[in-house]
Parts: sequence; structure tokens; C-alpha cells
Amino acid sequence: MLTITCRLLFHHFFFCPFALPSPKQILKMKKQNRLIQFGEEVEGYNIPVLNEREIRASAGILFVLMLISLFMILSNQNFLMIKYMIIVFLTDLIIRVFINPRFSPSLIIGRLIVRNQVPEYVGAQQKRFAWIIGIVIASIMFTFLVIVNAFSPITGIGCLICLVFLFFESAFGICLGCIVYKWIYKKKAQYCPGEVCDVKSRQAIQKTSLAQWLIVFALVVYIVVIGMLFNNKMTKQPYDLFGINQTAKSK
Repeated sequence: MLTITCRLLFHHFFFCPFALPSPKQILKMKKQNRLIQFGEEVEGYNIPVLNEREIRASAGILFVLMLISLFMILSNQNFLMIKYMIIVFLTDLIIRVFINPRFSPSLIIGRLIVRNQVPEYVGAQQKRFAWIIGIVIASIMFTFLVIVNAFSPITGIGCLICLVFLFFESAFGICLGCIVYKWIYKKKAQYCPGEVCDVKSRQAIQKTSLAQWLIVFALVVYIVVIGMLFNNKMTKQPYDLFGINQTAKSK
């Protein structure tokens, strides 16, 4: 807050050196300054930050809607929902990056969902880079599917990339775009989700023992054995126990 005030006073004195701004003018300038910005200034953090919890909630919402759209395409070649989703997704990201994440509809919904949870602050800069990647992919899909009205491997790959990014963000709290940010800018990002940027060594609860690795391996072997022994039975089409579908067809 103090940083914003000093910045506004400097701006005012630089352009209007002979007029001292009133408290109302300072408040008005603060509101204007907050309208278009990226990230929040939180006490104790030296850079703008965002709430990772509402970002994950938003990613989960978008992931589910995109997945339903994909199922509609695969089941009956219905592209209507995916077209609307691309428009909504692209618009949402543009608002986040070029106006203010606070006005993003999906982030607002995410904020309402996690409003009773303690915020987990993450650096805004790497998130912005990740969302710019999303804008590029969504723009390509918008051009092909909405404007040209054509699907191709390009739109399929774009949709798959978006789903993977959203799934990793919502399920694991892993920002894949933030990882790309680190590769390109060759510098460590600040305040990453789960403090992965700052962790030097894993704690005891994070370590995986040999017994746990063996359990995972045993699960894989168990699935393979089941497939080998019961594959013929598993591949059979199940029958309608109560005859509901047959009754529906007869009507």
C-alpha cells in the first residue's frame, strides 16, 4: 500500500509539481491504478502475487467444461460446446493478462468456491507468462474452429495441450507454463506453488520409501495379470440387467 502511494505521489509531483494532491485525489488515483494491473500487492511479499487456491479452482472448472466438450465431439461429432468454450476461455485469459485477474469470470467463481480457505500466494509474473501461452493456443483454436469452422490435428493438439495444462494445475498444483517460464528466462521464479522454487531438500513426509515404490510396481503387475487372465470376459459387452434400454427402444 505504501509503495502504491509513493508511486502515485511521485507521478503527481512529476507532472504537477506545484499542486499538492488532496486525500480524495490520492484515493481516486489509487482506484484508477488498481483497475488495470496484474497481481495484488500483499504485505510481506516484494512482488505482485496471486491466490493459487482460486487459480486451481478456476482451472478445475475450465478443465471439466473442456472435457465435457471433448466427450461431445467424440460421442456424436457435436462441436457446439467446444466452440463456446474456446470463446469463453480466450476471453477469460485476455481479461486476466491485459486488464486484471480480479475481473476474470472464472477466477471470480474460483474465489467464491475457496473463499473460506487460507490464501496461498504465488508470484504473478510466471502466471502471466503461462496465461499468455494459453492465449496463443486458444487464439489458434478460435481461428480454426470458430472463424474457419474446420477441425484438424492442429485443433486436436491444441485442445489436448489445454486439457493437460488445466489438469496439472487443478489436480497437482503444477503450473507447466511456469516451468517453461523458467526455461526461457533462465531465472528462478519467486513464490511458486508449494514453494517448489525454494525447497532445497524434501521433508520426511515427502520422501518415497522402497516399500512404497514396490507397492506401486505390484499394482502395475496386478493389473497386467488381471488383463491376461480375464481379458476375454472383460471385453464382453454387459447386458441390460433390468431391460431399461429395451423398454425405451420399444416405445
